[in-house]
Amino acid sequence: MIRRTFILPLLAAVPCLTAAARPNILFILADDLGYADVNSFASHLTGDDPADMFYETPNIDRLTKDGTAFSQAYVCPLCSPTRASVLTGINAARLGFTTATPHVVRSYASTGTTPPAGYLPHDAMFWGDDIDTPQALLNGSTLLALPTGRKDDGGRDVTTFAEALDGYRRAFLGKWHLGGHGADGHQPSDQGFEELAWFDSGASPFFRWRGLWNRSANTNPAVMKGRHTWGNAGEPGGSDYLTDDLTDRADRFIRNHHEKSPDTPFLLYLCHFAVHEPLEAKPADIRHFETKPAKGRNGHDNATYAAMIRSLDQSVGRLMATLDDLQIASNTLIVFLSDNGGVSWTTMKGKKPVTSNKPLKGGKAMMYEGGIRVPLVVRWPAKVRAGVWCDEPVHCTDLFPTFVEASGGNPEETIQRLGLDGQSIMPLLDKDGNASVFHREQPFFWHYPFNVAPLDPDNKLPLTPHSAIRKGDMKLIYDWHGGLRLYDIAKDPFETHDLADEKPDLAKSLFRELNDWIDAKVDVKYTPALNPDYDPAAEIRKLPFTDLRGKLLGPDRTIRAVAGDPRLAP
Repeated sequence: MIRRTFILPLLAAVPCLTAAARPNILFILADDLGYADVNSFASHLTGDDPADMFYETPNIDRLTKDGTAFSQAYVCPLCSPTRASVLTGINAARLGFTTATPHVVRSYASTGTTPPAGYLPHDAMFWGDDIDTPQALLNGSTLLALPTGRKDDGGRDVTTFAEALDGYRRAFLGKWHLGGHGADGHQPSDQGFEELAWFDSGASPFFRWRGLWNRSANTNPAVMKGRHTWGNAGEPGGSDYLTDDLTDRADRFIRNHHEKSPDTPFLLYLCHFAVHEPLEAKPADIRHFETKPAKGRNGHDNATYAAMIRSLDQSVGRLMATLDDLQIASNTLIVFLSDNGGVSWTTMKGKKPVTSNKPLKGGKAMMYEGGIRVPLVVRWPAKVRAGVWCDEPVHCTDLFPTFVEASGGNPEETIQRLGLDGQSIMPLLDKDGNASVFHREQPFFWHYPFNVAPLDPDNKLPLTPHSAIRKGDMKLIYDWHGGLRLYDIAKDPFETHDLADEKPDLAKSLFRELNDWIDAKVDVKYTPALNPDYDPAAEIRKLPFTDLRGKLLGPDRTIRAVAGDPRLAP
Protein backbone atom coordinates (compact mmCIF):
# COMPACT_ATOMS: atom_id res chain seq x y z
CA MET A 1 0.00 0.00 0.00
CA ILE A 2 1.37 3.41 -0.96
CA ARG A 3 0.69 6.01 1.68
CA ARG A 4 0.08 9.62 0.80
CA THR A 5 0.62 12.77 2.78
CA PHE A 6 -2.54 13.85 4.61
CA ILE A 7 -2.77 17.63 4.77
CA LEU A 8 -6.09 19.37 5.10
CA PRO A 9 -7.48 22.03 2.82
CA LEU A 10 -8.22 25.41 4.35
CA LEU A 11 -11.75 25.38 5.71
CA ALA A 12 -14.07 27.93 7.19
CA ALA A 13 -13.23 29.50 10.54
CA VAL A 14 -15.24 29.11 13.71
CA PRO A 15 -18.23 31.49 13.54
CA CYS A 16 -17.71 34.83 15.25
CA LEU A 17 -19.29 34.93 18.70
CA THR A 18 -20.13 37.76 21.02
CA ALA A 19 -17.14 39.32 22.76
CA ALA A 20 -18.63 38.63 26.20
CA ALA A 21 -18.53 34.88 25.49
CA ARG A 22 -14.84 34.82 24.63
CA PRO A 23 -11.83 35.04 26.94
CA ASN A 24 -8.53 36.58 26.04
CA ILE A 25 -5.98 33.83 25.39
CA LEU A 26 -2.32 34.06 26.43
CA PHE A 27 -0.49 30.94 25.29
CA ILE A 28 3.10 30.70 26.56
CA LEU A 29 5.21 27.93 25.00
CA ALA A 30 8.58 27.20 26.59
CA ASP A 31 11.40 25.51 24.67
CA ASP A 32 13.15 22.36 26.00
CA LEU A 33 11.80 22.87 29.53
CA GLY A 34 11.69 19.50 31.26
CA TYR A 35 8.97 18.23 33.58
CA ALA A 36 11.30 18.29 36.58
CA ASP A 37 12.60 21.76 35.67
CA VAL A 38 9.42 23.25 37.17
CA ASN A 39 9.43 22.88 40.94
CA SER A 40 5.70 22.29 41.39
CA PHE A 41 5.79 19.50 38.81
CA ALA A 42 8.93 17.95 40.26
CA SER A 43 7.35 18.09 43.70
CA HIS A 44 4.17 16.46 42.42
CA LEU A 45 6.25 13.50 41.23
CA THR A 46 8.61 13.14 44.16
CA GLY A 47 7.04 14.89 47.13
CA ASP A 48 10.19 16.98 47.61
CA ASP A 49 9.82 20.51 48.97
CA PRO A 50 10.31 23.15 46.21
CA ALA A 51 12.17 25.28 48.77
CA ASP A 52 14.94 22.65 48.76
CA MET A 53 15.32 22.58 44.97
CA PHE A 54 18.04 24.19 42.87
CA TYR A 55 15.81 25.72 40.21
CA GLU A 56 13.45 28.57 41.09
CA THR A 57 9.99 28.73 39.48
CA PRO A 58 7.75 30.61 41.96
CA ASN A 59 5.59 32.23 39.28
CA ILE A 60 4.86 29.06 37.32
CA ASP A 61 4.22 27.37 40.66
CA ARG A 62 1.73 30.12 41.50
CA LEU A 63 0.10 29.66 38.11
CA THR A 64 -0.25 25.99 39.02
CA LYS A 65 -1.96 26.90 42.32
CA ASP A 66 -4.28 29.35 40.55
CA GLY A 67 -5.28 26.97 37.77
CA THR A 68 -5.41 23.33 36.73
CA ALA A 69 -2.11 21.50 36.28
CA PHE A 70 -1.85 18.32 34.21
CA SER A 71 0.42 15.61 35.53
CA GLN A 72 0.33 13.62 32.27
CA ALA A 73 0.48 16.13 29.42
CA TYR A 74 2.13 14.83 26.26
CA VAL A 75 3.88 16.46 23.34
CA CYS A 76 6.24 15.24 20.61
CA PRO A 77 9.90 14.49 21.45
CA LEU A 78 11.14 17.45 19.33
CA CYS A 79 10.04 21.06 19.02
CA SER A 80 8.89 21.51 15.40
CA PRO A 81 6.57 18.47 15.48
CA THR A 82 5.06 19.72 18.74
CA ARG A 83 4.57 23.20 17.28
CA ALA A 84 2.90 21.75 14.18
CA SER A 85 0.64 19.59 16.37
CA VAL A 86 -0.30 22.51 18.63
CA LEU A 87 -1.12 24.88 15.79
CA THR A 88 -3.17 22.44 13.72
CA GLY A 89 -4.63 20.00 16.26
CA ILE A 90 -3.29 17.23 13.99
CA ASN A 91 -0.63 14.69 14.90
CA ALA A 92 2.56 16.08 13.38
CA ALA A 93 3.55 12.81 11.71
CA ARG A 94 0.36 12.94 9.64
CA LEU A 95 1.47 16.33 8.36
CA GLY A 96 5.03 15.14 7.69
CA PHE A 97 6.70 16.97 10.59
CA THR A 98 8.80 14.19 12.09
CA THR A 99 11.72 16.14 13.56
CA ALA A 100 13.24 19.57 14.16
CA THR A 101 16.11 20.61 11.91
CA PRO A 102 18.98 23.10 12.16
CA HIS A 103 19.15 25.95 9.64
CA VAL A 104 21.77 24.13 7.51
CA VAL A 105 19.22 21.50 6.45
CA ARG A 106 18.07 22.09 2.89
CA SER A 107 14.82 21.28 1.12
CA TYR A 108 14.08 20.82 -2.56
CA ALA A 109 12.43 24.24 -2.53
CA SER A 110 15.36 26.02 -0.88
CA THR A 111 17.85 24.56 -3.36
CA GLY A 112 15.69 25.13 -6.43
CA THR A 113 15.62 21.36 -7.05
CA THR A 114 12.67 19.47 -8.51
CA PRO A 115 11.60 16.97 -5.85
CA PRO A 116 11.53 13.26 -6.74
CA ALA A 117 8.20 11.60 -7.36
CA GLY A 118 6.16 11.47 -4.17
CA TYR A 119 8.13 14.23 -2.43
CA LEU A 120 7.09 17.82 -1.69
CA PRO A 121 9.18 20.91 -2.40
CA HIS A 122 9.54 21.60 1.33
CA ASP A 123 10.51 18.06 2.25
CA ALA A 124 14.02 17.92 3.64
CA MET A 125 16.85 16.53 1.57
CA PHE A 126 18.78 13.87 3.46
CA TRP A 127 19.92 14.89 6.91
CA GLY A 128 21.15 13.06 9.96
CA ASP A 129 23.38 13.21 13.00
CA ASP A 130 27.06 12.33 12.79
CA ILE A 131 26.93 8.78 14.14
CA ASP A 132 29.76 6.24 13.92
CA THR A 133 27.82 3.12 14.93
CA PRO A 134 26.33 0.87 12.21
CA GLN A 135 22.84 1.85 11.12
CA ALA A 136 20.50 -0.81 9.80
CA LEU A 137 17.98 1.85 8.82
CA LEU A 138 18.01 5.02 6.79
CA ASN A 139 16.30 8.06 8.28
CA GLY A 140 12.84 9.03 7.20
CA SER A 141 12.29 12.47 5.77
CA THR A 142 10.56 15.46 7.35
CA LEU A 143 8.57 18.43 6.16
CA LEU A 144 10.18 21.81 6.86
CA ALA A 145 7.34 24.25 6.13
CA LEU A 146 3.78 24.08 7.43
CA PRO A 147 1.63 24.28 4.25
CA THR A 148 -0.19 27.52 3.48
CA GLY A 149 -1.76 26.66 0.13
CA ARG A 150 1.02 27.99 -2.08
CA LYS A 151 2.20 26.41 -5.29
CA ASP A 152 5.28 25.05 -3.54
CA ASP A 153 2.93 23.25 -1.12
CA GLY A 154 1.30 21.42 -3.99
CA GLY A 155 -1.93 23.22 -3.12
CA ARG A 156 -1.92 21.76 0.39
CA ASP A 157 -2.99 23.89 3.32
CA VAL A 158 -3.72 23.59 7.01
CA THR A 159 -6.00 25.51 9.32
CA THR A 160 -4.32 26.83 12.46
CA PHE A 161 -6.06 27.75 15.69
CA ALA A 162 -5.30 31.39 14.86
CA GLU A 163 -7.25 31.11 11.62
CA ALA A 164 -10.07 29.29 13.40
CA LEU A 165 -10.56 31.83 16.20
CA ASP A 166 -12.41 34.44 14.18
CA GLY A 167 -13.11 37.73 15.94
CA TYR A 168 -9.84 37.72 17.89
CA ARG A 169 -6.82 39.94 17.46
CA ARG A 170 -4.23 37.22 16.96
CA ALA A 171 -0.54 37.95 17.48
CA PHE A 172 2.63 35.87 17.38
CA LEU A 173 5.87 36.52 19.22
CA GLY A 174 9.10 34.51 19.35
CA LYS A 175 10.20 31.17 17.93
CA TRP A 176 8.45 29.91 14.77
CA HIS A 177 10.52 27.02 13.31
CA LEU A 178 7.74 25.90 10.97
CA GLY A 179 8.56 27.93 7.88
CA GLY A 180 11.24 26.04 5.98
CA HIS A 181 13.96 28.16 7.59
CA GLY A 182 12.69 31.46 6.28
CA ALA A 183 10.83 30.33 3.17
CA ASP A 184 8.65 33.07 1.70
CA GLY A 185 4.95 32.55 2.35
CA HIS A 186 5.30 30.17 5.30
CA GLN A 187 5.73 32.47 8.27
CA PRO A 188 3.35 33.52 11.11
CA SER A 189 1.45 36.08 9.02
CA ASP A 190 0.71 33.32 6.50
CA GLN A 191 -0.92 31.24 9.25
CA GLY A 192 -3.33 33.80 10.66
CA PHE A 193 -1.09 35.82 12.99
CA GLU A 194 -0.13 39.44 13.30
CA GLU A 195 3.66 39.34 13.53
CA LEU A 196 5.14 41.21 16.49
CA ALA A 197 8.62 39.68 16.26
CA TRP A 198 9.66 36.22 15.12
CA PHE A 199 12.59 34.06 14.10
CA ASP A 200 12.20 30.92 11.97
CA SER A 201 14.91 28.81 13.55
CA GLY A 202 15.36 26.23 16.25
CA ALA A 203 17.62 28.40 18.38
CA SER A 204 18.62 32.01 18.86
CA PRO A 205 21.31 33.90 20.74
CA PHE A 206 19.98 35.49 23.92
CA PHE A 207 22.22 38.53 23.54
CA ARG A 208 22.78 40.53 20.33
CA TRP A 209 20.14 38.64 18.38
CA ARG A 210 18.44 41.46 16.45
CA GLY A 211 20.77 41.49 13.44
CA LEU A 212 20.37 37.74 12.98
CA TRP A 213 16.57 37.94 13.22
CA ASN A 214 16.47 40.63 10.52
CA ARG A 215 18.73 38.70 8.17
CA SER A 216 17.36 38.02 4.71
CA ALA A 217 20.56 37.01 2.89
CA ASN A 218 20.98 33.33 2.09
CA THR A 219 23.48 31.46 4.23
CA ASN A 220 24.79 29.74 1.09
CA PRO A 221 23.74 31.60 -2.08
CA ALA A 222 25.41 28.96 -4.23
CA VAL A 223 22.91 26.42 -2.94
CA MET A 224 19.93 28.25 -1.44
CA LYS A 225 17.50 29.64 -4.00
CA GLY A 226 14.67 32.14 -3.68
CA ARG A 227 13.79 34.51 -0.88
CA HIS A 228 14.62 33.44 2.67
CA THR A 229 13.74 35.91 5.40
CA TRP A 230 14.83 34.35 8.66
CA GLY A 231 12.70 36.57 10.86
CA ASN A 232 11.82 40.06 11.96
CA ALA A 233 13.10 41.58 15.19
CA GLY A 234 10.23 44.09 15.18
CA GLU A 235 10.12 47.07 17.49
CA PRO A 236 12.67 46.69 20.31
CA GLY A 237 11.25 45.70 23.64
CA GLY A 238 13.88 47.60 25.59
CA SER A 239 15.88 44.78 27.20
CA ASP A 240 19.24 43.34 26.18
CA TYR A 241 18.32 39.78 27.15
CA LEU A 242 16.00 38.00 24.69
CA THR A 243 13.61 36.44 27.23
CA ASP A 244 13.13 39.84 28.89
CA ASP A 245 12.77 41.60 25.56
CA LEU A 246 10.04 39.23 24.36
CA THR A 247 8.26 39.76 27.68
CA ASP A 248 8.52 43.54 27.23
CA ARG A 249 6.83 43.22 23.86
CA ALA A 250 4.14 40.89 25.16
CA ASP A 251 3.39 43.35 27.96
CA ARG A 252 3.27 46.23 25.49
CA PHE A 253 0.96 44.34 23.13
CA ILE A 254 -1.51 43.46 25.90
CA ARG A 255 -1.56 47.01 27.30
CA ASN A 256 -1.91 48.72 23.91
CA HIS A 257 -4.61 46.34 22.80
CA HIS A 258 -6.57 46.79 26.02
CA GLU A 259 -6.33 50.56 25.71
CA LYS A 260 -7.46 50.70 22.09
CA SER A 261 -9.77 47.68 21.74
CA PRO A 262 -10.94 46.53 25.17
CA ASP A 263 -14.07 44.90 23.74
CA THR A 264 -12.13 42.69 21.31
CA PRO A 265 -10.51 39.59 22.79
CA PHE A 266 -6.86 38.97 22.02
CA LEU A 267 -4.91 35.80 21.33
CA LEU A 268 -1.18 36.16 22.04
CA TYR A 269 0.96 33.14 21.20
CA LEU A 270 4.28 33.77 22.95
CA CYS A 271 6.93 31.21 21.98
CA HIS A 272 10.02 31.72 24.11
CA PHE A 273 13.41 30.44 23.00
CA ALA A 274 14.18 29.75 26.66
CA VAL A 275 15.52 27.38 27.77
CA HIS A 276 16.92 26.05 24.49
CA GLU A 277 20.66 26.24 23.90
CA PRO A 278 22.85 28.26 23.55
CA LEU A 279 23.13 28.47 27.32
CA GLU A 280 23.21 32.21 27.94
CA ALA A 281 21.87 34.08 30.94
CA LYS A 282 22.24 37.34 32.81
CA PRO A 283 25.52 37.37 34.79
CA ALA A 284 23.93 38.34 38.11
CA ASP A 285 21.51 35.42 37.88
CA ILE A 286 24.33 33.01 37.05
CA ARG A 287 26.26 34.18 40.11
CA HIS A 288 23.17 33.64 42.25
CA PHE A 289 22.95 29.97 41.28
CA GLU A 290 26.68 29.26 41.30
CA THR A 291 26.72 29.71 45.07
CA LYS A 292 23.30 28.27 45.90
CA PRO A 293 23.53 25.47 48.51
CA ALA A 294 21.04 23.28 46.61
CA LYS A 295 23.32 23.08 43.56
CA GLY A 296 23.56 19.46 42.45
CA ARG A 297 20.30 18.33 44.04
CA ASN A 298 18.14 16.11 41.79
CA GLY A 299 20.90 16.21 39.18
CA HIS A 300 20.43 19.95 38.64
CA ASP A 301 23.76 21.77 38.77
CA ASN A 302 24.08 24.05 35.72
CA ALA A 303 23.95 27.63 37.04
CA THR A 304 23.47 29.17 33.58
CA TYR A 305 20.55 26.88 32.80
CA ALA A 306 19.01 27.61 36.19
CA ALA A 307 19.34 31.33 35.46
CA MET A 308 17.58 30.86 32.11
CA ILE A 309 14.71 29.10 33.88
CA ARG A 310 14.55 31.99 36.35
CA SER A 311 14.14 34.51 33.51
CA LEU A 312 11.45 32.38 31.89
CA ASP A 313 9.63 32.14 35.22
CA GLN A 314 9.91 35.89 35.72
CA SER A 315 8.36 36.38 32.28
CA VAL A 316 5.31 34.39 33.39
CA GLY A 317 5.10 36.45 36.59
CA ARG A 318 5.36 39.76 34.76
CA LEU A 319 2.57 38.90 32.37
CA MET A 320 0.32 37.67 35.16
CA ALA A 321 0.94 41.02 36.88
CA THR A 322 0.05 42.85 33.65
CA LEU A 323 -3.30 41.09 33.49
CA ASP A 324 -3.93 41.92 37.15
CA ASP A 325 -2.97 45.55 36.62
CA LEU A 326 -5.41 45.87 33.71
CA GLN A 327 -8.07 43.98 35.66
CA ILE A 328 -8.54 41.44 32.86
CA ALA A 329 -7.05 38.39 34.58
CA SER A 330 -10.46 36.93 35.42
CA ASN A 331 -11.42 36.52 31.76
CA THR A 332 -7.99 35.64 30.38
CA LEU A 333 -7.19 32.02 29.60
CA ILE A 334 -3.48 31.37 30.23
CA VAL A 335 -1.88 28.20 28.90
CA PHE A 336 1.69 27.34 29.85
CA LEU A 337 3.32 24.40 28.05
CA SER A 338 6.77 23.11 27.08
CA ASP A 339 7.47 21.70 23.62
CA ASN A 340 9.45 18.61 24.72
CA GLY A 341 11.42 17.18 27.58
CA GLY A 342 14.69 18.54 28.90
CA VAL A 343 18.10 17.86 27.34
CA SER A 344 19.22 15.21 29.79
CA TRP A 345 21.33 12.99 27.57
CA THR A 346 24.94 12.35 26.63
CA THR A 347 26.43 11.45 23.24
CA MET A 348 29.45 9.45 22.10
CA LYS A 349 30.95 12.75 20.90
CA GLY A 350 31.10 14.12 24.45
CA LYS A 351 27.83 16.04 24.81
CA LYS A 352 26.93 16.42 28.49
CA PRO A 353 23.48 16.67 30.07
CA VAL A 354 22.07 20.16 30.54
CA THR A 355 19.48 19.09 33.09
CA SER A 356 17.90 15.96 34.54
CA ASN A 357 14.32 14.79 34.06
CA LYS A 358 14.56 12.23 36.87
CA PRO A 359 12.68 10.39 38.12
CA LEU A 360 11.20 10.33 34.60
CA LYS A 361 13.26 8.26 32.18
CA GLY A 362 15.07 9.79 29.21
CA GLY A 363 14.70 13.23 27.70
CA LYS A 364 14.38 15.24 24.51
CA ALA A 365 14.37 13.14 21.30
CA MET A 366 13.18 10.05 23.20
CA MET A 367 9.87 8.22 23.48
CA TYR A 368 10.36 7.69 27.20
CA GLU A 369 8.28 9.84 29.55
CA GLY A 370 11.16 12.26 30.10
CA GLY A 371 11.07 13.16 26.41
CA ILE A 372 7.34 13.55 25.84
CA ARG A 373 5.73 14.34 29.23
CA VAL A 374 5.93 18.06 30.01
CA PRO A 375 4.47 20.75 32.27
CA LEU A 376 1.01 21.99 31.26
CA VAL A 377 -0.99 24.51 33.29
CA VAL A 378 -4.27 26.20 32.38
CA ARG A 379 -5.60 29.20 34.31
CA TRP A 380 -8.83 31.08 33.68
CA PRO A 381 -10.25 32.37 36.99
CA ALA A 382 -13.74 32.94 35.61
CA LYS A 383 -14.08 29.37 34.39
CA VAL A 384 -11.26 26.95 35.25
CA ARG A 385 -10.86 25.04 38.49
CA ALA A 386 -8.05 26.36 40.68
CA GLY A 387 -5.50 24.42 42.71
CA VAL A 388 -6.31 21.15 40.93
CA TRP A 389 -3.97 18.45 39.66
CA CYS A 390 -5.56 16.53 36.79
CA ASP A 391 -4.11 13.04 36.24
CA GLU A 392 -6.02 12.42 32.99
CA PRO A 393 -3.54 11.97 30.09
CA VAL A 394 -3.88 14.80 27.58
CA HIS A 395 -2.07 15.74 24.37
CA CYS A 396 -0.92 18.98 22.80
CA THR A 397 -3.36 18.44 19.90
CA ASP A 398 -6.14 18.93 22.47
CA LEU A 399 -5.43 22.65 22.79
CA PHE A 400 -6.91 23.65 19.41
CA PRO A 401 -10.40 22.25 20.12
CA THR A 402 -10.13 23.49 23.71
CA PHE A 403 -9.58 27.04 22.46
CA VAL A 404 -12.59 26.62 20.19
CA GLU A 405 -14.82 25.55 23.07
CA ALA A 406 -13.45 28.20 25.43
CA SER A 407 -14.30 30.86 22.85
CA GLY A 408 -17.86 29.60 22.55
CA GLY A 409 -17.49 27.42 19.47
CA ASN A 410 -18.47 23.80 18.89
CA PRO A 411 -15.36 21.63 19.35
CA GLU A 412 -16.94 18.43 18.02
CA GLU A 413 -18.07 20.13 14.83
CA THR A 414 -14.59 21.62 14.41
CA ILE A 415 -12.90 18.26 15.02
CA GLN A 416 -15.06 16.58 12.40
CA ARG A 417 -14.79 19.39 9.87
CA LEU A 418 -11.04 19.79 10.14
CA GLY A 419 -10.12 16.19 10.94
CA LEU A 420 -8.39 17.06 14.21
CA ASP A 421 -6.72 14.42 16.34
CA GLY A 422 -7.22 16.26 19.62
CA GLN A 423 -10.34 16.75 21.69
CA SER A 424 -11.42 19.56 23.96
CA ILE A 425 -10.28 19.21 27.56
CA MET A 426 -12.75 21.82 28.83
CA PRO A 427 -14.72 19.15 30.75
CA LEU A 428 -11.54 18.59 32.78
CA LEU A 429 -11.12 22.31 33.37
CA ASP A 430 -14.59 23.77 33.83
CA LYS A 431 -15.37 24.33 37.51
CA ASP A 432 -19.07 24.35 36.66
CA GLY A 433 -18.83 21.17 34.61
CA ASN A 434 -18.41 17.46 35.22
CA ALA A 435 -14.91 16.08 34.61
CA SER A 436 -16.25 12.51 34.68
CA VAL A 437 -17.91 13.00 31.29
CA PHE A 438 -14.49 13.32 29.62
CA HIS A 439 -13.58 10.21 27.67
CA ARG A 440 -10.47 9.82 25.54
CA GLU A 441 -11.58 8.62 22.13
CA GLN A 442 -8.27 7.60 20.56
CA PRO A 443 -4.85 6.33 21.67
CA PHE A 444 -1.85 8.64 21.55
CA PHE A 445 0.72 8.02 18.80
CA TRP A 446 4.31 9.19 18.39
CA HIS A 447 6.66 8.71 15.44
CA TYR A 448 10.34 9.68 15.20
CA PRO A 449 12.03 7.97 12.22
CA PHE A 450 15.63 9.05 12.86
CA ASN A 451 18.95 7.69 14.02
CA VAL A 452 20.15 10.37 16.42
CA ALA A 453 23.22 10.96 18.57
CA PRO A 454 21.65 10.99 22.08
CA LEU A 455 22.41 7.76 23.89
CA ASP A 456 19.53 5.50 24.82
CA PRO A 457 19.50 5.18 28.63
CA ASP A 458 18.99 1.41 28.30
CA ASN A 459 21.87 0.45 25.99
CA LYS A 460 24.08 3.59 26.02
CA LEU A 461 24.18 3.65 22.20
CA PRO A 462 22.80 6.25 19.74
CA LEU A 463 19.04 6.15 19.39
CA THR A 464 17.53 4.33 16.44
CA PRO A 465 14.14 5.21 14.88
CA HIS A 466 11.26 4.79 17.34
CA SER A 467 7.48 4.99 17.34
CA ALA A 468 5.11 4.61 20.26
CA ILE A 469 1.48 4.22 21.30
CA ARG A 470 -0.23 4.85 24.61
CA LYS A 471 -3.63 3.22 24.98
CA GLY A 472 -5.20 3.54 28.40
CA ASP A 473 -2.45 2.97 30.94
CA MET A 474 -0.29 0.86 28.61
CA LYS A 475 2.47 2.32 26.49
CA LEU A 476 4.40 0.43 23.82
CA ILE A 477 7.66 1.76 22.37
CA TYR A 478 8.64 0.24 19.03
CA ASP A 479 12.35 0.38 18.27
CA TRP A 480 12.55 -0.06 14.50
CA HIS A 481 15.93 -1.74 14.99
CA GLY A 482 13.96 -4.69 16.34
CA GLY A 483 12.77 -4.21 19.92
CA LEU A 484 9.54 -3.68 21.82
CA ARG A 485 9.18 -2.16 25.29
CA LEU A 486 5.89 -2.25 27.15
CA TYR A 487 5.11 -0.23 30.27
CA ASP A 488 2.13 0.24 32.55
CA ILE A 489 2.45 4.01 32.97
CA ALA A 490 -0.14 4.22 35.76
CA LYS A 491 1.82 1.76 37.92
CA ASP A 492 5.29 2.43 36.51
CA PRO A 493 5.56 6.08 35.37
CA PHE A 494 9.35 5.90 35.55
CA GLU A 495 9.45 2.99 33.06
CA THR A 496 11.60 0.66 35.12
CA HIS A 497 9.76 -2.60 34.36
CA ASP A 498 9.48 -3.72 30.74
CA LEU A 499 6.43 -5.99 30.40
CA ALA A 500 6.93 -6.98 26.74
CA ASP A 501 8.06 -10.54 27.59
CA GLU A 502 5.44 -10.95 30.34
CA LYS A 503 2.54 -9.76 28.18
CA PRO A 504 3.52 -10.78 24.61
CA ASP A 505 -0.04 -10.83 23.29
CA LEU A 506 -0.71 -7.29 24.50
CA ALA A 507 2.62 -6.10 23.10
CA LYS A 508 1.82 -7.61 19.69
CA SER A 509 -1.70 -6.17 19.72
CA LEU A 510 -0.43 -2.65 20.44
CA PHE A 511 2.36 -3.12 17.88
CA ARG A 512 -0.21 -3.95 15.23
CA GLU A 513 -2.43 -1.00 16.18
CA LEU A 514 0.56 1.36 16.08
CA ASN A 515 1.70 0.15 12.67
CA ASP A 516 -1.83 0.15 11.28
CA TRP A 517 -1.97 3.84 12.24
CA ILE A 518 1.43 4.52 10.66
CA ASP A 519 0.45 2.78 7.43
CA ALA A 520 -2.86 4.62 7.24
CA LYS A 521 -1.75 8.08 8.34
CA VAL A 522 1.99 8.55 7.69
CA ASP A 523 3.51 8.77 4.23
CA VAL A 524 6.14 6.06 3.65
CA LYS A 525 8.83 8.68 2.94
CA TYR A 526 8.45 9.80 6.56
CA THR A 527 9.26 6.28 7.82
CA PRO A 528 12.66 4.54 8.01
CA ALA A 529 13.95 2.51 5.08
CA LEU A 530 16.31 -0.45 5.05
CA ASN A 531 19.95 0.57 4.63
CA PRO A 532 21.33 -1.38 1.62
CA ASP A 533 24.89 -0.82 2.92
CA TYR A 534 24.26 -2.24 6.38
CA ASP A 535 26.54 -5.11 7.38
CA PRO A 536 25.01 -7.21 10.18
CA ALA A 537 28.44 -8.64 10.96
CA ALA A 538 29.62 -5.18 11.98
CA GLU A 539 26.72 -4.63 14.40
CA ILE A 540 27.82 -3.72 17.94
CA ARG A 541 24.37 -3.79 19.52
CA LYS A 542 23.42 -6.80 21.62
CA LEU A 543 20.02 -6.70 19.94
CA PRO A 544 20.41 -7.91 16.34
CA PHE A 545 18.50 -6.03 13.68
CA THR A 546 15.10 -7.59 13.04
CA ASP A 547 12.36 -6.28 10.79
CA LEU A 548 9.54 -6.74 13.30
CA ARG A 549 6.97 -5.46 10.81
CA GLY A 550 7.69 -8.35 8.49
CA LYS A 551 8.10 -10.84 11.33
CA LEU A 552 4.94 -9.98 13.28
CA LEU A 553 2.66 -8.47 10.63
CA GLY A 554 3.55 -10.49 7.55
CA PRO A 555 5.76 -10.15 4.47
CA ASP A 556 3.52 -7.51 2.90
CA ARG A 557 4.24 -5.16 5.84
CA THR A 558 8.05 -5.20 5.78
CA ILE A 559 10.06 -1.99 6.21
CA ARG A 560 10.43 -0.50 2.75
CA ALA A 561 10.79 2.62 0.65
CA VAL A 562 8.91 3.76 -2.43
CA ALA A 563 10.31 3.09 -5.88
CA GLY A 564 12.84 5.76 -6.84
CA ASP A 565 13.31 6.87 -3.21
CA PRO A 566 16.27 9.31 -3.13
CA ARG A 567 17.51 7.68 0.07
CA LEU A 568 18.43 4.61 -1.98
CA ALA A 569 20.26 6.50 -4.73
CA PRO A 570 23.97 5.64 -5.15
